[in-house]
Amino acid sequence: MSNPHASVWDAISDTPADAEIMKAKSAIMIAIRKHIQSKGWTQKEAATAFGVTQPRISDLTKGKIDKFRVDTLMSMAAAAGLHVEVRVLETA
Repeated sequence: MSNPHASVWDAISDTPADAEIMKAKSAIMIAIRKHIQSKGWTQKEAATAFGVTQPRISDLTKGKIDKFRVDTLMSMAAAAGLHVEVRVLETA
């Protein structure tokens, strides 16, 4: 049986807008986690680089998506020298 949802976020979100926000947050969080891993940083080192506290990095690495806003994640990415690119496409 095929899944009628394009992603898990589409399946569990109340509205299409909520799903899009969750997709954006998830993508940025994954990129930040990969960046932290590629640098070999501890959570404390990552916190310093991102200008946040170590518990915030812990929340991020544990995937606590509900604790972050898109703009917060974009700021963290920029602080670490990452570039976030946004694409807007029409839905089918």
